[in-house]
Amino acid sequence: MTGYKRMMLALQRRDPDRVPVWELIVNQPVISSLYGDISYAEFVEREDLDGITCVEDQKTKNLGNNTYKDEWGIIWKIEPSGLSYPFDGPIKSRKDLDKYKPPDPDAPWRLRTLEDYVKRFKKERAVVFLGHDAFEFSHYLMGGMDKLFISYVLNPGLAKDLAEMISAYKCRVLENAVQVGADILLTGDDYAGRKGPLMSPKHFEKFVLPYLQRAVNVAKENNVPFIKHTDGNLWKILDMIVDTGINALDPIEPIAEMDIGEIKEKYKDKICVVGNVDCGQLLPFGKKEEVEEAVKETIAKASPGGGHILASSNSIHPAVNPDNYKTMLNTARIWGEYPLNEQMVKEYRGKNYIKRFKKEVN
Repeated sequence: MTGYKRMMLALQRRDPDRVPVWELIVNQPVISSLYGDISYAEFVEREDLDGITCVEDQKTKNLGNNTYKDEWGIIWKIEPSGLSYPFDGPIKSRKDLDKYKPPDPDAPWRLRTLEDYVKRFKKERAVVFLGHDAFEFSHYLMGGMDKLFISYVLNPGLAKDLAEMISAYKCRVLENAVQVGADILLTGDDYAGRKGPLMSPKHFEKFVLPYLQRAVNVAKENNVPFIKHTDGNLWKILDMIVDTGINALDPIEPIAEMDIGEIKEKYKDKICVVGNVDCGQLLPFGKKEEVEEAVKETIAKASPGGGHILASSNSIHPAVNPDNYKTMLNTARIWGEYPLNEQMVKEYRGKNYIKRFKKEVN
């Protein structure tokens, strides 16, 4: 069975031949540690991942001192790890927004990387296009999440108009991605931290949810599945997220009290569950045996009956121990074959591997 078919069957909450393995992001330091100077696409082939993730292409301007500006006018800082973080944005007021012009979503080079992935992997591995709804780019453009949250209270019209502008662009890019050949759409805006949502449920419903719904509608109108990625403890807003019609939730962060077995039981007729192998403590610092135990537990809780894609609890970031990631993949392939090992499922579905790691971060 191809990786493409495995992923699509799982998203339909059906049994493939084995549990699909995919990752939202695998950062280059991990790839280089394992295989040297190869591309992400080559890594996906070497590790036989069932899906590959692609983002839109952007032009950037180097500002020096490990900073650059993107097409939106957002200033990014490059950390020693190679990861980039938003540092400042161009919209501080209504006046700034009124004169602001977003990038062109239809730029001919916008989806060049996606075009390459579609040619290389179509029908062999699922091509997942990672876009956004409106929340993250709202705080990027305003130069900080604090500034966005202040606007929710003091200047809600500005916050809504900013989100409308971002959503129009992002939905257009999602539509174009489907036309190019993306198999699955995904938005990556994070709504929560380990203790709960970053905003009140009322603010989420007013300022964030409508734009998630629009992104989900793009997928539905184009007959492709939609995965919602968001870190953190989502319980207070999870019903609203699921009710938009998402096909899957990623990455179900166990250290944030998101037990994948509980999610599966509550929403088993509505969504596929994705993720759950902790990448904050386990994959960077855990022992090989602990990784094996965590993967078996995750499969035991989430894979029976189909509808599970195994992945980390966020991404394979630079701090992940490459050997632990390899162990995660190998264990998934040993224990993820359908029909699942009934004795293993019975033994592991009641376990709680994250308990030890929670003590270390509390």
